[in-house]
Amino acid sequence: MRTLPALILSTLLLLDAVFAQRTMEALNRGVVAVPAEGGGHFVGWRLLGDDPESIEFNLYQQRSDQPPARLNNEPISGATNFLVPAGLVAVQAGYFVRAIIDKKEGRPSPPAKVWKDGFLEIPIKTIEGYRPGDASVADLDGDGDYEIVLQQGGRAHDNSHSGLTDTPILDAYEFDGTHLWRIDLGKNIRDGEHYTQFMVYDLDGDGRAELACKTADGSKDGTGKVIGDARKDWRTLDENSKSFGRVLDGPEFLTIFDGRTGRALQTVDYVPDRYPIDGWGGIGGNAGNDSYGNRCDRFFACVAYLDGVNPSLVMCRGVYGRTVLVAWDWRDGALSKRWVFDSGSSKPPYTDASPYSGMGGHSISIADVDADGRDEIVYQAMVIDDGGKGLHSSGLRHGDAMHVSDLDPQRPGLEIFTVQENEGSRHDRRTPGAAMRDAKTGEILWSHSLGVDVSMGLAADIDPRHPGCEIWGGPGGLRTAKGEGIGAAPRTSGFAIWWDGDLLRELLSSSRITKWNWEKEMEETLVSFGRRGRRGGRYPNLSADLIGDWREEVIVPSPDGRSLRLYTTPIPTKHRIPTLMHDPQYRLSIARQNVVYNKPPHTSFFLGNGMESPQAAAKPNAE
Repeated sequence: MRTLPALILSTLLLLDAVFAQRTMEALNRGVVAVPAEGGGHFVGWRLLGDDPESIEFNLYQQRSDQPPARLNNEPISGATNFLVPAGLVAVQAGYFVRAIIDKKEGRPSPPAKVWKDGFLEIPIKTIEGYRPGDASVADLDGDGDYEIVLQQGGRAHDNSHSGLTDTPILDAYEFDGTHLWRIDLGKNIRDGEHYTQFMVYDLDGDGRAELACKTADGSKDGTGKVIGDARKDWRTLDENSKSFGRVLDGPEFLTIFDGRTGRALQTVDYVPDRYPIDGWGGIGGNAGNDSYGNRCDRFFACVAYLDGVNPSLVMCRGVYGRTVLVAWDWRDGALSKRWVFDSGSSKPPYTDASPYSGMGGHSISIADVDADGRDEIVYQAMVIDDGGKGLHSSGLRHGDAMHVSDLDPQRPGLEIFTVQENEGSRHDRRTPGAAMRDAKTGEILWSHSLGVDVSMGLAADIDPRHPGCEIWGGPGGLRTAKGEGIGAAPRTSGFAIWWDGDLLRELLSSSRITKWNWEKEMEETLVSFGRRGRRGGRYPNLSADLIGDWREEVIVPSPDGRSLRLYTTPIPTKHRIPTLMHDPQYRLSIARQNVVYNKPPHTSFFLGNGMESPQAAAKPNAE
């Protein structure tokens, strides 16, 4: 792993201190080449977080029958992309870059071939009755390139639904479709959005990522070795039971797998266990409880730099009432518990409940909200400090969407925007449908729609006429970062993406990317991914800055579900920004994107129209 200083937002947060160094991925230049609009080729590559400001590049075209030809007359000192004119395009050509530091040209980057159809087709090993689902990326083998870990799911059920599910499958692939390994989590792990959370990250800093997830009797690692007792079937098989299909007995495990081989490295008991099954209710959501296994089996996971230097794995259980977060360290081939946060159980009418009980939602975020160099876990309506104690609870209760970033650059620090479900419980009349709050203190800055059930909401800079991000979700249309109404809102409210050449963000669904026309108050399609594949969801398998310059890519299933398709922008930009994957908050947002209701990643700094210096804001300071 490359060691990078923690991101210091001196221009945005008015901080002067330089914190300890975080270990971050050692990435290569990630060169990508695609057909450009109107002819020619668009080529993009990474500016790394620790590159000197004076770094420049030369771009070369590689032909099979000739020596490499440099395409730029002068070193490229601006944005890390280049439009190759149609007249210079050669058949079967590839491209690579050489960095120039102190007037010395470095070694060539790995070459990139042109994606002839404008996207990269990644074949997958399909399973009858399954579909490609959530994906994550990490450098599994230490070569500076990302690999993909893909969950494939068949029959799945939400926690609130009874029924048997198929076994969850995790596959690892190179971007060329080479299949590395398959992990079958087995029949004692139920398949569904709230069950199967997997983290793919370099947890011990050796340059190669591990995979961590919940396992059980019969889970099979990437080498075929069984975890626990393969003969055990802990599922409830009585079709007349409300618990039919659920796994409410038997051991629960947490396993660390080797990213290169899928081999199980260590398995420990999952903490906390599920008991008592009726001990997980509370004031969150519909303020109820159950004894059939709905609330006790809602899981979350994330990675956080709790000491500011090394990553920790955080496994979580509970949403609507009791909430437990357990931080684990993977060091020198062994797992150890760092801390346990437990809000505790309570009984109806929950008057004795902890203020940190019932504050969970359907997503999780990681951010350094108090600017001390160490990460906090934002658990919807509450924030847990890096040391495992509650930092603050807003009391806003349960919701389906949450966004954390410097949403309002006119204020110091980060903000949290959430929407809340209000489903008719006695608590709902006090809960706003949407709210913006200060991430450090939990102070509610503005809110609206008291008692209204708001299911979706988004924060993204889509209109250059107003400072900071625009906010929408629930009644009232589009709002400024300060909550002021400014007109109609986009229909798309799930995902955002940086795609075209400006600093505004575009909107993303599973089938297209749109641009918000703020004058006409309508979305205009930029890219269509064709009809939906067998995933059938609202969101892509993954959206992240995977290759090329700082703009984001999209992975979606092919129409027949037999491959993944990776799309990247073919549009030049003038903005020079280091890869977003070297911004700690953004990178950890990608690690947790597969968790429950997928949400778009956000940076730890304001990336949008009017930012003073994109490169300075995004680049870690040197010690």
